[in-house]
Amino acid sequence: MVLNKYQEAIDDANFNATLNNITNCNFTSGTVEALLDESFIAQHGKPNKIIVDPPRAGLHQKVIDVFLQELPPTIVYVSCNPVTQARDIALLAEKYKVVKSQAFDLFPHTYHVENIVLLQLKED
Repeated sequence: MVLNKYQEAIDDANFNATLNNITNCNFTSGTVEALLDESFIAQHGKPNKIIVDPPRAGLHQKVIDVFLQELPPTIVYVSCNPVTQARDIALLAEKYKVVKSQAFDLFPHTYHVENIVLLQLKED
């Protein structure tokens, strides 16, 4: 019986971290809106870089609220839906600026693209 359907991926990530002598990473699974809260940050520390790749619906409002409260200096936002990505970036624009954006056509002959945006905390 598998309690966590992603346990194999977590085991692989831990194996690769060990193999590459990386000691400053933790791997967990679940929805980010359920995991990323005050207790998670208290246990693991304030992040200095975050990479998100949300589903087509975009980031949950709880996640955006945590980003605006904790203010990680760098956010890398990967998205397959430029509409929800633009919406979320507009919500983060109060504290973050877009530094770079790059679209990738991973699915030739379709209208689908992946877009990666680098966001950095605005200086006061």
